[in-house]
Amino acid sequence: MLKKKKIIRATTVPTSLDTFCREQLCELNEKYEVVAVSSPLPELEVVAQREGVRTIAVKMERHISPWNDLKALVKLIGVFAKERPWMVHSMTPKAGLLCMMAAWFTRVPKRVHTFTGLVWPTATGLNRKILKTTDRILCACATNIIPEGNGVKQDLVNGKITHKSMQVLANGNVRGIDLEHYDRIPQVMECVKSIRQDDVTTFVFVGRVVGDKGINELVNAFEKLNKEHSDIRLILVGRPESDLDPLNLETQCIINENKSIEAVGEQDDVRPWLAASDVLVFPSYREGFPNVVIEAGAMGLPSIVSNINGCNEIIIPGENGMIIPPRDSNALYEAMLKIHENKSLRDEMASKARLLVASRYDCKIVRRALYEFYASLEVK
Repeated sequence: MLKKKKIIRATTVPTSLDTFCREQLCELNEKYEVVAVSSPLPELEVVAQREGVRTIAVKMERHISPWNDLKALVKLIGVFAKERPWMVHSMTPKAGLLCMMAAWFTRVPKRVHTFTGLVWPTATGLNRKILKTTDRILCACATNIIPEGNGVKQDLVNGKITHKSMQVLANGNVRGIDLEHYDRIPQVMECVKSIRQDDVTTFVFVGRVVGDKGINELVNAFEKLNKEHSDIRLILVGRPESDLDPLNLETQCIINENKSIEAVGEQDDVRPWLAASDVLVFPSYREGFPNVVIEAGAMGLPSIVSNINGCNEIIIPGENGMIIPPRDSNALYEAMLKIHENKSLRDEMASKARLLVASRYDCKIVRRALYEFYASLEVK
């Protein structure tokens, strides 16, 4: 019996493994020996139990921390030297840099990194130079580079990060959408009864409630619209990160005082909140390929998104949503006003949203593309 090739899948924090690789690792484990590597947090055990794979904990900081990064690099070199994998496949920035370097030092044959988003395009000054340099080092150490979407690929080319060939798998996105799960099934619609408000246009945001996601602009635009139209509300689904990316004080005050804004925190299941809403608003500054826009589409919602990577690949203006410039509160206000006042437009876009998602981002399509990519590396 032939021994299975060993693959190490790695992310900085296990939440990313839990999100991006859900049900992928267990399927891969049928053909390969899969090991998951990430920071020692409770979600790593969740991944181990659900996916049925072995896990190894290596603490990695999400932000620049030279001493801790060096310690993590040394630990990863030791792990890879002991495990001797055929492939290391990393995602997320810090895990990508450290794992690709460690895999290069230990001469792992296949060193693959998926860029799920780039930080440096929105950074400035010295920080931008440092981030671009780390991505160049990452790419120099990798044998194969997978941009999550064509926008990310173009940024890597335009930023002169690498001259290596890059391959976007399927139509982009790293996990796809489970259309049986993201649907208006009876259990979801039962929960909707306690959330839904009739005769009100409900805008919803899902994600981290931070400045980088455009929350300051969203709240300002909604406040302006709410002064003119009382029959609207905004639901913010997600956790704030006051230590990493706090909101403006004015924004926080509006959220606290405006009774038409509901900040419900992070939710284990976002489906009821999407199904109880009319429009997803996602004015983020930067993304790789945002899953929430795909999830909203699968739940039958049109989306208002900023003109950034991923968002402008998922949304077709006038078909399943609207695209506005990033960081533009006035443009966001105009889009929200239009979609509130024109119910027939809203309903038409909603009717097409799920069909467009199903034709491009079904998880079966995405997984098949990944497995075919792995198989192609075996013959090279």
